[in-house]
Amino acid sequence: MKFKAILFDCDGVLVDSEPLTCQVLRDMLAEIGWDMTHAECMAAFVGKTVREESARIEAHTGRAFSEAWLQDFYQRRNAALRADLQAIPGAALAVAAAHRATQGRIACASGADRFKVEMVLGQVGLLDYFAGRIFSGHEMPRSKPAPDVYLAAAAHLNVPPAQCLVIEDTSVGVTAGVAARATVWAYCPQPDAGAALLQAGASRVFADMADLPQLWFAV
Repeated sequence: MKFKAILFDCDGVLVDSEPLTCQVLRDMLAEIGWDMTHAECMAAFVGKTVREESARIEAHTGRAFSEAWLQDFYQRRNAALRADLQAIPGAALAVAAAHRATQGRIACASGADRFKVEMVLGQVGLLDYFAGRIFSGHEMPRSKPAPDVYLAAAAHLNVPPAQCLVIEDTSVGVTAGVAARATVWAYCPQPDAGAALLQAGASRVFADMADLPQLWFAV
């Protein structure tokens, strides 16, 4: 295989967490004065951290962004994920195949906090594949769209970024992978959303995670 390591984003690539997280966020923002639809919340926040959007939240609500509110969001988010989270279809197959194909040189590089990443991967049975190779944007100097989390993952695996394949699902994440000088493929089950991912720098868009092994062996 051309790639020496495969680096997976988490939310939207391995677990279908983004709709659940955004529903909690939408409800909490409505409670403090920023009412929007679920689709609008997804468009505004997917791929970003809530903390990084604090100024925007303050502008729309007229309230000071507080650590207490953020911790309440984390608690309500985690409860929703524990209740209803599902793996992305085909993700388990793709991760197992990546682990075999790279002799274990895979990592999860997420913009989310470590607790959440480890919680959701454990919940869907994928945590063992990534043990010791989970990287959180919260622990980096800069989160996505900066490349820090992908650079850290590649360095840990001792693989040059140019020999890494990054799997992403948002323009923010694609930008991060491209900035790290990795090859980026974008998972996009909705055909009308692929153009933005290609524009962000993805070299391939694909609709089924189960297709990944045959795609990377065909390169």
